[in-house]
Amino acid sequence: MTKAELLEHAEGLGLSGVGVCDPAARAHSVFFAAWLERGNHGTMDWMARNTELRGDPLRLMPSAKSIVMVSLNYDQPLDHRTGHPKIARYALGRDYHKVLKSKLKKLGARLGGEWRACVDSAPLLEREYAHLAGLGWFGKNSCLIDSRRGSYFFLGALLSDRWIERDRPSLGGCGTCTRCIDACPTGAIVFADERWQVDSRRCISYLTIEHRGPLDPSVDLHGWTFGCDVCQEVCPFNEPRSSQPLRGQVTAEPDLLTSRKWPSLDELAQIDQDAWDRLTAGSATRRAGIEGLRRNARRNLEI
Repeated sequence: MTKAELLEHAEGLGLSGVGVCDPAARAHSVFFAAWLERGNHGTMDWMARNTELRGDPLRLMPSAKSIVMVSLNYDQPLDHRTGHPKIARYALGRDYHKVLKSKLKKLGARLGGEWRACVDSAPLLEREYAHLAGLGWFGKNSCLIDSRRGSYFFLGALLSDRWIERDRPSLGGCGTCTRCIDACPTGAIVFADERWQVDSRRCISYLTIEHRGPLDPSVDLHGWTFGCDVCQEVCPFNEPRSSQPLRGQVTAEPDLLTSRKWPSLDELAQIDQDAWDRLTAGSATRRAGIEGLRRNARRNLEI
């Protein structure tokens, strides 16, 4: 398959962006190791496992000759009603793992040969390889930012034994802008090792999703019940502009659009197992577990 054919097929699948990089290229595994050493991953012990694989895709698939990185826009308005859970945009619709994995499998079948599709399902530094494939550059909030479309997009990787023309790494930067740093409700964006990074232990997304057990009494979730979009909401690259028609564009993927009717915080704080199963079926919000969502709802009711 030629590069032009790859781009055409990816567009036909509804993917927002596609780029290719060399699987032999090493991602910034040294920085990742330093981030782990600082304990910035909190209790996410799984991130500290298989670290030798994360910066070397050839260990995942020795026959790989190309990494096809794809993006999928999930941007949509946040319709938050007073007294109801505030959910990050990426989790409003169907679980993105299922949506994006399906598209990657179709793309792999079209490519032919041997391939492996990854959507948070393998020890791979996906953002690093997406940068190398030209899909975006790192913002101070650690999100990957595409200068044309912003940062509201998912990433997926397709390791392929086909050699495909490479793209150039993305160029860009935040300059002197500190909006995300200033706006972060918990001061989770910190400067260390000569770059801005996120200390997960302070991050509302981590606290509402990955953290298990009681929350520190001093923690204010600022209304968020699952995830947090604040650092992206204030980012200039997410502001709609007539000169950049892709910015602020609502996702065209029906499965990602809001379809769930969330109960009030009072109801969620005491939801039973059957109701929780029905509410979160096919949703990324299942990641927090029933106790996590109850805890988050209670904390928001207390503030």
